[in-house]
Amino acid sequence: MPHESSPDPAPAPRRWYQLNLTQQILLGLVLGCLVGWWMSTLAPDARKGWEESFKVVRDVFLHLIKVMIAPLIFASVVQGFAGTGDMKKARRIGWKSLLYFEIVTTLALVVGLLAVNLAQPGSGVKLAAEAGSTTALAKPQTLSQIILHMLPTSLMDAMERNDVLQVVCFAVFFAMAVIAAGEAGRPVLEFCGSLTNVMFKFAGIIMKFAPFGVGAAIAVTVGQQGLGSLITLGKLVLTLYAALVVFVIVVLGAVIWIARVPLRPFARAVREPFTLAFATANSEAALPKAFELMERLGVPRGIVGFVLPAGYSFNLDGSTLHLAVASVFVAQAAETTTGIHFSIEQQVTMMLMLMLTSKGVAAVPRASFVVLVAALESFHLPVAGAFLILGVDALLDMARTSVNVLGNCLASVVVARWEGEFDDAKAQANFGSSAAAPREGSTAS
Repeated sequence: MPHESSPDPAPAPRRWYQLNLTQQILLGLVLGCLVGWWMSTLAPDARKGWEESFKVVRDVFLHLIKVMIAPLIFASVVQGFAGTGDMKKARRIGWKSLLYFEIVTTLALVVGLLAVNLAQPGSGVKLAAEAGSTTALAKPQTLSQIILHMLPTSLMDAMERNDVLQVVCFAVFFAMAVIAAGEAGRPVLEFCGSLTNVMFKFAGIIMKFAPFGVGAAIAVTVGQQGLGSLITLGKLVLTLYAALVVFVIVVLGAVIWIARVPLRPFARAVREPFTLAFATANSEAALPKAFELMERLGVPRGIVGFVLPAGYSFNLDGSTLHLAVASVFVAQAAETTTGIHFSIEQQVTMMLMLMLTSKGVAAVPRASFVVLVAALESFHLPVAGAFLILGVDALLDMARTSVNVLGNCLASVVVARWEGEFDDAKAQANFGSSAAAPREGSTAS
């Protein structure tokens, strides 16, 4: 019988010790926690040496991730948008994305407000005298400043700083110019398509180092924090984690149901970006993998390329929920300390202010902390409460960052479904119940 007529051989079964990337990352996470706990028991001088070693491993991984973000975003947005040849479609995707962002982040604030009032994590917590100073902190940006910040004065400068919002804005305008150029713009379009595929391959290579980077990152966090901080502010940590779980189940779950997002394929697609974001507390670490997997899930490249980066500034579900919980926590602690009651009306007013200020949270130094301090100062609440929260902020950051990534991945699917371009067949083929788990280093087709 001729060789070409014989069936393809079945893939060799995976050995028990052959772990996929998700399993490797989870193993790195567990080992990192154990090593971090061991480090927390050492003397300060001995612990410092170990921490420095693990920081190098962590930072090498993060640097390799960051170096690919700007070219990946630029190429994918240009290739995706210009490939359609339709400017009206680009504008339509833009306003649909922003509308979705505003609705979901507002719901995140509401969930946070309800959770902190039910749990009362700040009751009984006494604040010390004003600790720290806010004079050196950057001020959160106003709406006009945020709009101006979106537009780069130099593409090279935006790429050097990894300012994803500026890179996206430039790429959108550049894609419009490619469309307008017609046939003359085709070589540019082909180059961007090739560059996107190369960056996915690059990401696959870097992801082989992910378990080590994740393990080192979590070891440093646990080694520095130890378990003592959880005793003092444990109720705050539990309140935020519980609120985020409720938000994911109720709000994002409702979005999944309304938008008819295939749950099992979506869960399989987001588990690696979610785990990376949680372990490193860094959204950028998860961005390349999120790009790749959302496209493999069936979201068109042009939608992924716009929605994910834009969501990093305008759809920070975890961060906005954290701001609601943290600000009211400080108000509750202030009432314990000074006896001054912070009414529900004042809380709602603060949430309305946070609806605007939280949109620029990714564009200022020290992220959520800066916005939190500004909110406390605006309502004459003790800033010492914000510095108290810093003691467990690393633990809080892990949770809110992972939910940020989860929410943005879902947003890309929702916008694709809204546009009628989500590929259900592709989702089932790559992540369905009968599909094999995605292999590390796989690229979008």
